[in-house]
Amino acid sequence: MHIADIFKARDTTISFEFFPPKTEESAQRLFENIEQLEPYHPAWVSVTYGAGGGTRELTQEIVSKILKDTTLHAMPHLTCVGHTEAEIYDILEGYVGAGVSNILALGGDPPQDEARYDRSKDAFRYAYQLVEYIVQFRQRHAGAGIKDKRGFGICVAGFPEGHPGTPNRLKEIELLKAKVDAGADAIITQLFFNNADFIDFRERCEHAGIKAPIVAGIMPITSAKGMRRMADLAAGARFPAPLLRAVDRAVGSYDDPDSAEAKGAVQRVGVHWATEQCRQLLDQNVSGIHLYTLNQSNATREIYANLGVRDSLSVA
Repeated sequence: MHIADIFKARDTTISFEFFPPKTEESAQRLFENIEQLEPYHPAWVSVTYGAGGGTRELTQEIVSKILKDTTLHAMPHLTCVGHTEAEIYDILEGYVGAGVSNILALGGDPPQDEARYDRSKDAFRYAYQLVEYIVQFRQRHAGAGIKDKRGFGICVAGFPEGHPGTPNRLKEIELLKAKVDAGADAIITQLFFNNADFIDFRERCEHAGIKAPIVAGIMPITSAKGMRRMADLAAGARFPAPLLRAVDRAVGSYDDPDSAEAKGAVQRVGVHWATEQCRQLLDQNVSGIHLYTLNQSNATREIYANLGVRDSLSVA
């Protein structure tokens, strides 16, 4: 289902994100969690792409299995980093055959073990160039391999707290507009913990003439260690002081911070915070909410329960 039709069909979308597992055991757990989340009828589920395209095969396998074995719409990530034009063409061809309808086009991160990665080898340096290429690809394949005559729907990333590689916030919005003008249908944001950052980002996009739907990325904290890893991975992410105090209180309430009780307390804090973010965003008429699941289902299911909604179709 083309992303434009998804937004027409739903007043507010709720979607999930998964990442490719590295072992057979973790893959089994992932699909057990997907089975638990499928009844919540997400508008789509996205599957991430490792730094430097490091999980390209795994991403393709997971996307194909989701499309084959579930009722979910799977949206693969695709990055500029680590790819020649021929490789990207072959990946898109593969997605045509698998029945993929939408792509999340990203600039991407260089391989973590290559501090001086040579970007000159990449076919595209910026995400807007990848968007342009996908548009050209879909124009050639629309109505043929791709079932929808419009071809692939295209989503791109937005950064409410600022893109770590673009300190100039004016330039950042210009680059985002370039991605939308190149043919992107919607924007999915990086995670954030202060809704004021998202609302301001949305208003700046409107001021710049960006009319694409903007989906808010929400990641519930499930552990204190996970929060630290999150700070490393999501460079520039801001953790509000009230959230930090709440996590510290939860950890400090137990003699053993690594105990199941302490971890459970931190997860309750994280789920509560994420629930309040979602509630406020829904009150602010957000176009959509994208839940970063970390390949788990408990926190996501608890957010739905706290919001008092049965599934994504119940959200107004």
